[in-house]
Amino acid sequence: MAEPTAKVRMLIRRPVEEVFDAFVRPEQLTRFWLRSAAAPLAPGRTVRWEFLVPGASVDTTVDALERNLQLAVRWSDGTRVRWRFESRPDSASTVEVEQSGYTGTEAEAAEAAIEATQGFTIVLCDLKTLLETGTSHNITRDKALLITEQLEASAQR
Repeated sequence: MAEPTAKVRMLIRRPVEEVFDAFVRPEQLTRFWLRSAAAPLAPGRTVRWEFLVPGASVDTTVDALERNLQLAVRWSDGTRVRWRFESRPDSASTVEVEQSGYTGTEAEAAEAAIEATQGFTIVLCDLKTLLETGTSHNITRDKALLITEQLEASAQR
């Protein structure tokens, strides 16, 4: 069986420079995806990312960074994430995200890939609204709220 991989692609009607920077610069990441990022991403650098779900964080190590083309990182959970960016002639961009390297049984790895696909879809939709309208529609924040409520309910059982 092939390794489970989360893969999402989105058209964003903004220049590729803006889309790329949204994943590299902390002040952009915190507008739509993260609670905090310790520093901008740079080749070889490891940066702590705090997600919107309380207690959810990851150390992000940059393996490749080609401005406006690709970004590849390793997360401290053992997975690898790669963003590919493409400029379009109409001042729009496409961004593709792939995550792989899930651990556990085949079923657990497949479930993790499905969850990551959902998560990255939500993140790209929120980024699209932010860059195209100037305002996040809180898509990622609202999903984080639902996850937090689910975790709290599970802890009470």
